[in-house]
Amino acid sequence: MSGIRIPLDALTSRMNLSGRFEGLRQQSIGSRFSNLRPISEFFDFKRVSKPQNFGEVQSRVNYNLSYFSSNYAAVFAMLSIYSLLTNLTLLFVIFMLVGGMYGIGKLQGSDLEIGSWRATSSQLYTVLLVICIPLGFWASPFATVLWLIGASGVTILGHAAFMDKPIESAFSEEAV
Repeated sequence: MSGIRIPLDALTSRMNLSGRFEGLRQQSIGSRFSNLRPISEFFDFKRVSKPQNFGEVQSRVNYNLSYFSSNYAAVFAMLSIYSLLTNLTLLFVIFMLVGGMYGIGKLQGSDLEIGSWRATSSQLYTVLLVICIPLGFWASPFATVLWLIGASGVTILGHAAFMDKPIESAFSEEAV
């Protein structure tokens, strides 16, 4: 019995997801957030409406993902911060790992000496990992990442699907 094959290319090609994120690698964070749309435009409740069919959903999502891309990046960043602030154990593990790596890096390869006790850099990295890996699994990072993906997906795609395009864009799409 053969497995079920889901044509992922057929599903993702309709939303044009393949080329959507290529330009993000070439931009700095400052230039990425320089074209934030105003909050009044992002939350314009006069333009919220139910789409008539799936074709209109696709059209709205394609337009709004490119038009409000910086706003959606800000929403994702805020949801990321919220998820870390609500999972303080994961935040502690991240700070401990980053701080430990920074502290060991400040030694520049030399041994740590405290009184008569001596530890090499590899011993310090091993102790850091032995402490951080079990604490990291206990902090449930996978659940946090899955929540972040779900919450940002529902929020961003919901906004993009229900926010109607401005009237000016409807005239620019017509063939002359």
